[in-house]
Amino acid sequence: MIVEDYMKQKPPFTIIYEDTHITAVNKAAGIAVSGDRWDESAERLDKLLGSYYNGPIFIVHRLDRDTSGIIVFARDEDTHWHLSKAFESREAAKTYCAVVHGRPAWTETDCDLALAPNGDKLHRTTIDKHHGKKSLTHFRLLFSAGSYSVVEARPATGRTHQIRVHLASLGHPVVCDPLYGARNSPKPVYLSSFKKGWRGDPLEEKPLLERLGLHAARLILPYPTEGFTLEAPLPRDMAALIKQMQKH
Repeated sequence: MIVEDYMKQKPPFTIIYEDTHITAVNKAAGIAVSGDRWDESAERLDKLLGSYYNGPIFIVHRLDRDTSGIIVFARDEDTHWHLSKAFESREAAKTYCAVVHGRPAWTETDCDLALAPNGDKLHRTTIDKHHGKKSLTHFRLLFSAGSYSVVEARPATGRTHQIRVHLASLGHPVVCDPLYGARNSPKPVYLSSFKKGWRGDPLEEKPLLERLGLHAARLILPYPTEGFTLEAPLPRDMAALIKQMQKH
């Protein structure tokens, strides 16, 4: 399936920056970045971009299938090597926006719980103080509405599902998270759940968000210049939810 046909069905990405060395896209939730031993989806971001450019695309870093936002690809081997080193040495700074359950008591906090693969059939990540890899995420509370909050997350390390696990460990799992949410039940978020005096028909109400509320919003790279900053607008569903939360 060529990229033009796929995008007529559901746009899976928007190019936010490109040159002869890199391509940065705003990835939609629900599409895998690449294949691995657990996910060999036919429709993947690396394949779509490879078809779009009719040439090689090199993966520099990853996002979860259900996470939206910025993902960068290299277009040649030399750039791939340099950018991969930048991520490994933590020269690349990532900022995420997350909608979470609950109202944190903190304004800012750090979570440094060590993480390791669980090995279960859902391929989750678990907290493992003895055998896990060092992990660190900085969190900042932006605002709360009802029983939900919007949080900024800045991971200093890049473990699988790191932000999701750390937030869940703090008692504030990301909304609609099927792996780390409360009782693993990803219930949609409705306006009636935080708007006081809501008087609509509960049988007719449509959810504001029914997928993982996590978005990679900003990425700072040492290329093509030091402090090169990329930003990805929130997807429509998440932006609508946050707008309603700010109003109420």
